[in-house]
Amino acid sequence: MDYTLLSSPLQGFTDFRFRNAQNKIFGGIDTFYSPYIRLNGKMVIKPSYERDLLPENNLDLEVIPQVITNDADEFLFVAKYVRELGYKELNWNLGCPYPMVTKSGMGSGLISNPEKINNILHRAHTESDIIVSMKMRLGYENSEEILDVLPILDTYPIKNIAIHARIGKQLYKGGVNLDAFQHCVDNTKHKLYYNGDITSVAKFHEMQQRFPTIDHWMIGRGLISDPFLPSMIKNNTSEYPANKIELFSAFHDTLYDIYSESLSGSTHILLKMYHLWEYFSATFSNPHKILKKIKKAQSIRNYEAAVAEIFKNEKF
Repeated sequence: MDYTLLSSPLQGFTDFRFRNAQNKIFGGIDTFYSPYIRLNGKMVIKPSYERDLLPENNLDLEVIPQVITNDADEFLFVAKYVRELGYKELNWNLGCPYPMVTKSGMGSGLISNPEKINNILHRAHTESDIIVSMKMRLGYENSEEILDVLPILDTYPIKNIAIHARIGKQLYKGGVNLDAFQHCVDNTKHKLYYNGDITSVAKFHEMQQRFPTIDHWMIGRGLISDPFLPSMIKNNTSEYPANKIELFSAFHDTLYDIYSESLSGSTHILLKMYHLWEYFSATFSNPHKILKKIKKAQSIRNYEAAVAEIFKNEKF
């Protein structure tokens, strides 16, 4: 079966800079979802959101914008904005698990409110020509919540529903609930995408066998931890390229240079890179040691020296 690989957005990580670098150096992702736009009651698009979606910043990429909201007016405002930029589709995030979002009744915290979901979808489909897709979790408190929403979603021409097979209050802890995802497959007419814990080629094949009707697969944290993964899946190999360290070094240096230009002050740059290395370290032979070395680097000079040492000593 032919399949499509998608980059699940991760706030603060998968912006246009990351997307362009990953696509140029590694490839393998067919479609990128942008990190969500959040208005917080103000009908204003932040400059950072604008930069992320400008067509000139995403020239060689297929990108789908995303919004997180529990307000129909906000949804319609963002829909109008992205249409003006030339985008035809807007993805609605009902998946974010973080308390600062869910306590406001957004992200996965909205799944338990089918009436509000219905209201927003009704207005989206009657007051806009935007194509609507959705990204969800199974619920926030339990995996039954989504089953109360699916019949409502079935009344709208939603393009697809990507489901992360966890509940919101899990955050990213514990395993994915594959039985609950299967219940979703069995209880909707809509096209479903699978998301959750695709971290290796073997895991991808395992999910393919478990869900033979699914042909769209989202990779989230696994893409940041291992940017080689999509191309390895596409090439059906578990072997890294012989020049792995050279490619990863080029990827790191590209991001480092870009963020050094766009962020002000060494503290912001070092913090940004440390957060990236929290994921990057997973693909190295001694993640704990490497992350500790990065954290100890309290200056730009020390950071650059630490990275050079890591790349020099890593054996593949």
